[in-house]
Amino acid sequence: MDDRIFREIPADLLARAAKVRLACFDVDGTLTDGRLYFDAGHRESKAFHVLDGQGLVLLRRSGISVAFVTARTSQAALNRARELGLEAHDGVKDKLACVAQLRDRLGLSMDEVAFMGDDLPDLHVLRAVGFAVAPANAHPWIRDDVHWITRARGGDGAAREFCDLVLLAQGKVDALLARAPA
Repeated sequence: MDDRIFREIPADLLARAAKVRLACFDVDGTLTDGRLYFDAGHRESKAFHVLDGQGLVLLRRSGISVAFVTARTSQAALNRARELGLEAHDGVKDKLACVAQLRDRLGLSMDEVAFMGDDLPDLHVLRAVGFAVAPANAHPWIRDDVHWITRARGGDGAAREFCDLVLLAQGKVDALLARAPA
């Protein structure tokens, strides 16, 4: 595996990533580029990056619970989560409470929870989790409250970068590569 992007990751961040058992993701600006598209009938559409989707599925297949937690009510986000076999919560007013409920249901500590978000609605949950991550294009007001900022922008591989780091930190990459289709 070409892990050059991860060679500069400090040991304390690898330790945080190694503990992750639940990974939660904001949608707009994190799994998408943050732009919202509406057609003439006011139906919303979003563009999701296929690399991010693969990373999320690899986390799930590796035994890590994955959930979307978004403040917007979004059929597009629910459809994407369903397609990937993931849990999704939309229209969430209190993301921290939602993530805490997921954590409690799974019997985890907050140290075992990761959250990836990009703006103020994510701030309280980012401050509470064991591994807080933001994409490269996150709003400056949250950048000081995360443990790690990806090189990639939201909707352009940032979630995959996060997933790959977690899988690498947990020693799961070689097994995944061995099972990759020919």
